Amino acid sequence: MNDAPIKAVLGPTNTGKTHLAIERLCAHSSGAMGFPLRLLAREVYDRVVAIKGEKDVALITGEQRIEPPGARYLCCTVEAMPRSANERAFVALDEAQLAADRERGHVFTDRLLNARGRDETMLLGAATLEPMVRSLIPRAEISERPRFSTLTHIGPRKLSRLPPRSAIVAFSAEQVYAVAEMLRRFRGGAAVVMGALSPETRNKQVELYQNGEVDYIVATDAIGMGLNLDVNHVAFAGLTKFDGVRMRRLQPAEMAQIAGRAGRHQRDGTFGTLAGAGGKMGPSPEFTEEEIYAIEEHRFAPITKLFWRNPEPRFDSLGTLIADLERPPEHEALRLAPEAIDLATLKRLAEEPLARDVRGAGAVRRFWEACSLPDFRARGPDVHARFVARLWQDLRQGYIGADFVAARISELDNTSGDIDTLQGRIAAIRSWAYICQRPDWVLARDEMASRARGVEAKLSDALHARLTERFVNRRTAILMKSLGQDASMLPITLGEDGTLLVEDEALGKVEGFRFTVDPSANHADRKMLLAAAEKALPRILGERAEKLAATDLAELELSRGAIRWNGQVLAKLAEREGQVKPALEPSREVASLPDQPRKALLGAIDGWLDKHLEPLEPLRKMHIASANPEAGSQARALLLNLISGHGFVTREKAGIEHLPKEMRPFLRKIGVTFGALDIFAPLLLKPAPRQLLSALGIDRRPLQEAMLPVIPDQKKLPAGYRHAGSQAIRLDLAEKIFRAAHEARSKAGKSRKFRLDLALPISIGLEERNVERLLGQAGFRVLRARPLAEGAFGPPRPDSWEWRPSRRKQQRAKPAKTSAPREGSAFAGLADLIKQG
Repeated sequence: MNDAPIKAVLGPTNTGKTHLAIERLCAHSSGAMGFPLRLLAREVYDRVVAIKGEKDVALITGEQRIEPPGARYLCCTVEAMPRSANERAFVALDEAQLAADRERGHVFTDRLLNARGRDETMLLGAATLEPMVRSLIPRAEISERPRFSTLTHIGPRKLSRLPPRSAIVAFSAEQVYAVAEMLRRFRGGAAVVMGALSPETRNKQVELYQNGEVDYIVATDAIGMGLNLDVNHVAFAGLTKFDGVRMRRLQPAEMAQIAGRAGRHQRDGTFGTLAGAGGKMGPSPEFTEEEIYAIEEHRFAPITKLFWRNPEPRFDSLGTLIADLERPPEHEALRLAPEAIDLATLKRLAEEPLARDVRGAGAVRRFWEACSLPDFRARGPDVHARFVARLWQDLRQGYIGADFVAARISELDNTSGDIDTLQGRIAAIRSWAYICQRPDWVLARDEMASRARGVEAKLSDALHARLTERFVNRRTAILMKSLGQDASMLPITLGEDGTLLVEDEALGKVEGFRFTVDPSANHADRKMLLAAAEKALPRILGERAEKLAATDLAELELSRGAIRWNGQVLAKLAEREGQVKPALEPSREVASLPDQPRKALLGAIDGWLDKHLEPLEPLRKMHIASANPEAGSQARALLLNLISGHGFVTREKAGIEHLPKEMRPFLRKIGVTFGALDIFAPLLLKPAPRQLLSALGIDRRPLQEAMLPVIPDQKKLPAGYRHAGSQAIRLDLAEKIFRAAHEARSKAGKSRKFRLDLALPISIGLEERNVERLLGQAGFRVLRARPLAEGAFGPPRPDSWEWRPSRRKQQRAKPAKTSAPREGSAFAGLADLIKQG
């Protein structure tokens, strides 16, 4: 301790406290400043370097050390502030009120009580710290500084009504991401700043905001710790936070610390809450009248206790060390700090077998330094204790090998993955960066530290890219900033994959001739995107139509009654009476094409359709014959039945009994076969015409694509098949079997019985019992042969067959008998007149 002056500069944000401390630092021959965040330490480091030069300024944080030989000025995080800082002319502690923080307060209290400059000491903090300064440092000179600008509450604001240059503050990563995602959709994007980001990532995100690429920044409460941004308004997405123990409402002083980021120097600022958030962020937060008054007038309850932990424990043994760290303070203004992660880790590992070998002051001190490794990964005491235990296994042997450290760093040198994955890797590499900064932990320390910093820089660049990709909508920024609402002036091109682009940003997708707006576009953007597309699409789609028409149209397909290109409908097909070829009904997108490209495309499609309808030539001939007056009404009726059946009809439904025999050659000439049970066109039973009829949507019956000879029986048979017991057979093959049976019958002469060889139907694929059922439909009956007499030898007697046509058919063929009218009746008289006539 010395008698050099101690000055406590207290007041709200935007009072110039940090600026004053930097001026005093640079006015002395040497100095050191302690900051609550490495981001703030880096910011001040850059400012002092600009004044004093790189050779005279050092940056010391847990994970990074930039220490030029003979550096006279130190910018440090409070935890990394070296004891040698007291040897310098000037020492300053920023945000000293954090001595009342549960987790880190004991570190700030130690620096507040013990960090002293040779010529001057400056304590910077909130006005609420004044009673503690008077109690603990009676000789300190206290001065209060007024805020340069006013801070005004403007109430809740929805995202759509947030003023530009606003900062939205959330209290969890989930909240930060949710707000940033909404801003991307509604306002073109936002920068994201969280305490867990590396300085490189944070600086790049801030640059997005500062250079005007985005008008909004979403941050955690770390923004309240002195980060200087060009912010006009601060909106709170919530008013509660988890303090390490429980969820609680922010204290008015904490609210003011954050809200004070609005307005800088002489420019006034505003604050409020984010309205209408709902969903994952819970109900919309609201300030009370008392909180608003306190923030606007900078009146807060004073701090009454600071957290303290013995800064100089004894290292005689682990038990002694733990006892000293848990020893309560003697001063009434101090309170014993809650168990921090380092002490919790020490107490856990002290009970493990590995602690038995930790003996002697040097080993105990080294063990405590290992337990003091920060939990950058925030995985909790148990997981962190296991990591420290593994670390100690190496440290107790001396140094950690460079090869081992290099391998661990190399494992993290991977820039793939999403935001959470990259943040996890950055947290892990921060642990190794901290380990590599220790002077007596790692061999080849400088090289390993450089590697760790390099990997962190790579991961930070990747994280910045992911954050920008996810939360900044450059397309919206182009539409809203570059050209306002006149999106039709944008240069629009069509990518090879069908993406409609404006300055390499997607407006939507063109599939076939249909444009779909990018589904990620919000409602306001959709109007601008459509306006731009409507101006450019006629030209672009017209060129695409002409290019397609000039090809062989090999990519077109017929399916479900439409002609499609890459899955998109170009034209629907409508049946035309008396014609096989359907009419083309162009889709709405094709109909909207300019005249010349539309006609060229439809003409090409029409020619393509003619070529693809060739397998239906027999059906086309039937249409022509049915329209021929010379065919006669009976032939036309049969043809219409065949056309209606798409190539086949049963004899029962064909009306064949009325067809003159002289018309049959005419019909056979156009491909009609008169079978025993069916009348059909064999060429239309081939796979190609059946598939084509199904694709055209004309024949809606089940389709057997390969038109196999025999298939399993079904309740609803595919077109062109006949039931045959447990199987079904194609009509033309069934007719072949019927004819073979009739030929066998005719060879038997006058005998009613005849022999029938079943080799043909069995070779086709019919089972023997199903052959009998099929032939039974045509009137053939099997007569089982008598078995051989008992004791007789030789082949079994073959079965015989006979043909017995259905009596019902015979009766239907005979004219109906009419009974004579009763004699003397009026009908009998009418009958006599007819006979006489």
